[in-house]
Parts: sequence; C-alpha cells; structure tokens
Amino acid sequence: QVHLVESGGGLVQPGGSLRLSCAASGFTLDYRVHYAIGWFRQAPGKEREGVSCISSSDDSTYYADSVKGRFTISRDNAKNTWYLQMNSLKGEDTAVYYCAADQSQGSARHYCRYGMDYWGKGTLVTVSS
Repeated sequence: QVHLVESGGGLVQPGGSLRLSCAASGFTLDYRVHYAIGWFRQAPGKEREGVSCISSSDDSTYYADSVKGRFTISRDNAKNTWYLQMNSLKGEDTAVYYCAADQSQGSARHYCRYGMDYWGKGTLVTVSS
C-alpha cells in the first residue's frame, strides 16, 4: 500500500522560502521502473494545479509557468523522498500543497496536467505578512 506524507508547510512572509518534503512508503524511486512524482496545489475556490512533476520514463521535468524560476523539485532516491524548494514566495502561492506519485509511463507535463494515482493528504502553505 502506497502512503505519502507531506511536511514543511507553514506561514511565511512574501519573498520568503519554504521547502516541502514528501516521504513515500510502499513506493520506490527506482530507476529500473517507470515512475512519476510531483507536487500539486489547490487554493480556496480554485481548481487543482500541477506545480511541478518529474517523470522517469522520459526523464522530463515540468514546472507551471506561475512557479518557473522560483520553485525547484528534487528527489532523494535512497530515501524515497522528494522535495519542493519554494523561493520568492507570493501571496498567490497560498494553497494546500499535495505530493503525488504514479507508476506508469508518460511525460512530466502529462502527469502535472492529469494527475497521478497516489496522493498525500496535503500541507498548507500560507504566504502573508
């Protein structure tokens, strides 16, 4: 059974930084199999948005235009953990952030657009002064 747990959310001032972590159990970041991992967010009253995704099947990485140059996704295969470093945070980044994972083939853009099979419960990021 796949279990994803996010951590690292909180309150930060505009211009500040946060790093989110997603620890996975029952899901292995193994280069020998296809997998995708990523981060999504949902702000109140808005649809879910794919923030950043990685796909091992075509070695692609995707960032939403709204976060390009400010957010960086990374992974630690040995720890089955991935991260979202968020810099220069803005009020519009306020949302519940979810990590997600999948075990099939597709581009990072595809996964960020259509979602993944496994989801964490989310962590709240609030950007406010």
